[in-house]
Amino acid sequence: MFFTYLRRELRRRRKAALVVASGLSVGIALVIVVNSVSTGMNRAQERVLESLYGLGTDMTVTKAAEPPGEGGAVRAPRFEFDAGEEGEEGAQQSQDIVMVQGFQSLASSTVSQVARQDGVADAVGGLSIRVMKVDGEFTRGAVETVPRDGQGEQDGPGAGGGPAGGTVRGGGAAFDVDAYTAYGTDVTRQDLGPLTTSKITSGRTFRADEKDARVVVLDSAWAKEKGIEVGGELTVSGEKFEVIGIATADSGDAAAQVYLPLKQAQTLADAKDKVTTVYVRAEDSQRIEGVKEAVQKNVPGTTVTTSADLADTVSGSLSTAAGLASGVGKWLSYLVLGAAFLVAGLLTSSAVSRRVREFGTLKALGWRSGRVTRQVAGEALVNGLIGGALGIAVGLAGAWLITAFGPTLTAELGGGAGAFGRGGGVRMTGPGGDGPGGASRALDIALTAPVSLTTVGLAVALAVTGGLVAGAFGGWRASRLRPADALRRLG
Repeated sequence: MFFTYLRRELRRRRKAALVVASGLSVGIALVIVVNSVSTGMNRAQERVLESLYGLGTDMTVTKAAEPPGEGGAVRAPRFEFDAGEEGEEGAQQSQDIVMVQGFQSLASSTVSQVARQDGVADAVGGLSIRVMKVDGEFTRGAVETVPRDGQGEQDGPGAGGGPAGGTVRGGGAAFDVDAYTAYGTDVTRQDLGPLTTSKITSGRTFRADEKDARVVVLDSAWAKEKGIEVGGELTVSGEKFEVIGIATADSGDAAAQVYLPLKQAQTLADAKDKVTTVYVRAEDSQRIEGVKEAVQKNVPGTTVTTSADLADTVSGSLSTAAGLASGVGKWLSYLVLGAAFLVAGLLTSSAVSRRVREFGTLKALGWRSGRVTRQVAGEALVNGLIGGALGIAVGLAGAWLITAFGPTLTAELGGGAGAFGRGGGVRMTGPGGDGPGGASRALDIALTAPVSLTTVGLAVALAVTGGLVAGAFGGWRASRLRPADALRRLG
């Protein structure tokens, strides 16, 4: 009897049921879209941090910045070229300068010191270096002699305002400068650090016995730009390295263009037993702050940066959109949902008022108030479930549209913290950055709106809640009706 009457009433009052369900569906769809976008923002920020930290990395340890006036000034790179042999025309010159990225390094012993701290599950060191390669040639100028009063060439040096009685014309120098970053990795511990954010797509990765081997793994985008393939060679400071693998970054932007064994990086940069960064994995994600405090206390002269610290420095359109999604978006969705609940309740209560004759007659026939209340609540609950189904469908469609046609956001990592301990606020706009001390990086991240089962479950719960709220309004109104009211309406 309950379901028969319920089905009949819903069919008879389809327009009213559709209005209530539509109001609830709008609020539920908005909640789904906002939650999905927020999830997409969080994943995008995680991708930004992972591209700098490495998968599984909870924090990094770098050298603490020295106060102004201490440690001496950093000497700029100096290039020195030979003049070439006498009579040589167009002498080709080439030179590499390899330096520690950011000019800050720690002793290799810091890695084991950090690993001994309570709560640290694993720690591995890496050396970030920068290679600046200059290629070009000098062109000798031509000496033109100066005639004297039209009587022939002038003899004697200095008599014409130029060398040996003449003027030098033409000549000069033309040089190309190429800069790229390289990362020295501990080949015996490749499960931690920036290389973990890339996948080997050609060739192989390092073997544990290649600690001092002259082998490199190249980033796929950089290798394509330079036209280098697996089996080829890369020359750095006159040393030839065999290319054993090509890696593609998961985030679309690699942490470095070249990866090589740590010992080789230390040799090239003249940084024996030095590292720039210690990558740390905590035993428990809930103890990260405690591990940070322990390292700061027991390993002096270092700066500890957690993923939460680094996330605070992410700016750009990604940060702006994330703030809107988590702040304005959530509050807006909650307000709309609350308004939908209220409207559904008021509409249901109003519908009950229009059914006074019906409910009064049912009570006169023997229906108790509780049965009438359950009937009204059942209708409202079905309306809520219909609204929930519509809301889930609209929300899924909205999330799909955002994923398919959403904008590309830019995430900029500000100076002061970084995976390699680089200081400054220079934005890295290309493979090599803007200078030896370039700190910031800019990544383009496609906006997605993944819908999780938790979000769908939340939508179902909201649909049921909306139905119950509307049923509570209508049931309360129906329970107050008396058979006498129906009899008066009959008259």
